[in-house]
Amino acid sequence: MGRATRELLSRWNSCSELLLCWRTRSLHGPCPVTTFGPKACMLQNPKTIMHIQDPASQRLTWNKPPKSVLVIKKIRDASLLQPFKELCVYLTEENNMIVYVEKKVLEDPAIANDENFGPVKKKFCTFREDYDDISNQIDFIICLGGDGTLLYASSLFQGSVPPVMAFHLGSLGFLTPFNFENFQSQVTQVIEGNAALVLRSRLKVKVVKEHREKSAVQNGIEENGVVSASLEKEAGKQIMQYQVLNEVVVDRGPSSYLSNVDVFLDGHLITTVQGDGVIVSTPTGSTAYAAAAGASMIHPNVPAIMITPICPHSLSFRPIVVPAGVELKIMLSPDARNTAWVSFDGRKRQEICHGDSISITTSCYPLPSICFRDPVSDWFESLAECLHWNVRKKQNNFAVEEEEF
Repeated sequence: MGRATRELLSRWNSCSELLLCWRTRSLHGPCPVTTFGPKACMLQNPKTIMHIQDPASQRLTWNKPPKSVLVIKKIRDASLLQPFKELCVYLTEENNMIVYVEKKVLEDPAIANDENFGPVKKKFCTFREDYDDISNQIDFIICLGGDGTLLYASSLFQGSVPPVMAFHLGSLGFLTPFNFENFQSQVTQVIEGNAALVLRSRLKVKVVKEHREKSAVQNGIEENGVVSASLEKEAGKQIMQYQVLNEVVVDRGPSSYLSNVDVFLDGHLITTVQGDGVIVSTPTGSTAYAAAAGASMIHPNVPAIMITPICPHSLSFRPIVVPAGVELKIMLSPDARNTAWVSFDGRKRQEICHGDSISITTSCYPLPSICFRDPVSDWFESLAECLHWNVRKKQNNFAVEEEEF
């Protein structure tokens, strides 16, 4: 084989590898990890040949029996105190598990002053958001509250997320399929590995800011005065990364002018958004802010990213769905009259100025949400009960006499 032929074959192989990588990334996004926390994983289906499994085949299993659980309770909600105490007693005394609880939960006077709950409370392990890293210590998570508790649980884990079991004790409960009445048997089934999973994809977001005299913290990044996202500085730039479950929202903030931001897809300018802003959401987030802005609702198992304009000043600007593997980039237009503001699942709100950028792609770390029945049944039941999807008075049928004519 001649030298020229060998070089040609080498170039062809390199191009073929790049093309295969590109098609895989564009069609399905990064292959999601199937291990969740220290001990949980998804039961492998030997018949599966695609990166995206059949929803019915997604089952929870444990490499080792779970020993630690993180209990997340909605703060300042008196109705959750009794369920929280019952659950913690069941986990510690009957299952001999290590229970992690956020420190500010135990500062509630109703818990701090309860002498009967004292022996159980002494067994807790506590942590503080933005200070303590518990990502490698939690086997699975139990949420008590509404959808906000699940979003909060997602924000605590910037890498692999342990399985999440969410009880509906809040106002909406679209993402919380479990009722608390029979929590003992339901928790036991999860501990035994008898549960279905839905992998809720998250967005990997990188915010790059030009270095300025005023710190970004003063512009409203932090709620507790501590930088919680990964923070880097290079070449005079400030880089922050987030994992987002619902959506990234870019809006005009307090300005009276239209927002004017450019949206790039894989480096190509696809449009300029002129309106109140734009929503970039996961399929999980398609039933949240995006649905209110007129977007379609997408099942969590669909590998996709949604782009939804907020009150666009154009009659033809419709929401679109793009493959999960693409990389979106949002920047202020050069001729924008004002700055923009960005938030991540409704938190960490901060200002975006000229020269700053927001890069968004599908994360390889999904949130494994434990199902009550299965991914399809749970989703359609939530559509019907929480959003009253396609609810209307039923049309009457024809009478017998009218059918004869």
